Amino acid sequence: MPSQIKGPALFLAQFAGDEAPYNSLKSIAEWAAGLGYKGVQIPTFDPRLFDLDKAAESQDYADEVKGICAEAGVEITELSTHLQGQLVAVNPAYDTAFDAFAPASFHGNPKARQEWAVDQVKKAAIASKRLGLSHTVSFSGALAWPYLYPWPQRPEGLVDEAFDELARRWKPIFDHYQEHGQDIGFELHPGEDLFDGATWEMFLDKVGEHPAAMINYDPSHFVLQQLDYVAFIDLYHDRINAFHVKDAEFNPDGRQGVYSGFQGWAQRAGRFRSLGDGQVDFNAIFSKLTQYGYDSWAVLEWECCVKSAEQGAAEGAPFIAAHLIEAPARAFDDFAGGERDINQIKGMLGL
Repeated sequence: MPSQIKGPALFLAQFAGDEAPYNSLKSIAEWAAGLGYKGVQIPTFDPRLFDLDKAAESQDYADEVKGICAEAGVEITELSTHLQGQLVAVNPAYDTAFDAFAPASFHGNPKARQEWAVDQVKKAAIASKRLGLSHTVSFSGALAWPYLYPWPQRPEGLVDEAFDELARRWKPIFDHYQEHGQDIGFELHPGEDLFDGATWEMFLDKVGEHPAAMINYDPSHFVLQQLDYVAFIDLYHDRINAFHVKDAEFNPDGRQGVYSGFQGWAQRAGRFRSLGDGQVDFNAIFSKLTQYGYDSWAVLEWECCVKSAEQGAAEGAPFIAAHLIEAPARAFDDFAGGERDINQIKGMLGL
């Protein structure tokens, strides 16, 4: 019996490079399949692997991409627009840093850069549909993030206005996605205005509970915030359309805690780790997602400051495979039951 959750799959963004086998979709898909992965999540912002503009325009190209992956032995799980989504909303404090996420022709021009990003995210909906998919993953961008822990205090209404504007920018994109039978799973991530359950609820309210607004569940970011990542599934399971399987650890001491003292990744109290090397309870997560009927992909997003990418990828496929659950076809105590008899039921209740 196949598992309810599909996998293992691999997000290709952290592995793409200029050398083989990481420099083309064909070779990186074959490499992933050779490690035991059944699916790949494709970053639409890396032209070495994927041409988003072409995929939005040409069914032939989309079919070619599907064929390359199928021949390698993997399926496409989702398209990622993380970098373009980040540019949908950028606080001016980050303008210079985030220029790197856009083509050079848009550097120094935030308005043109944002228009390009919106167009890119919209094209991903069309490309995803051409590929026969229905889910995508992204970032929300951030306007309020610099004021997360402010001194002096935020002026009254700043957060409301930031989320109003975020909703104004994303609502037309959601409408476009809905028209094409697609949705967007936001990775709730510090640095984005959507980084936990509270901010997600604020945003969802502002966009009128739009059906295209979904969550790419990633427990690692919740470990670093000390948020109950299993209870999160209880609260928001109906909005989870994608799952990044990523480990993390949080080891506070007398010198640093959640904010990690501006230290490098290896010296932080909160660190991303390769699967199995951190503190995430994946048994609980896979059980909870299975309980609520999640039936999409489990995708490794590898980030680790201790272990190499190659070793992390090689260990990731069997780790995910070992956590996949075959949902039961019947209740475990069915053997002790009998046919339903309404008269018997009434008699047992004294009715």
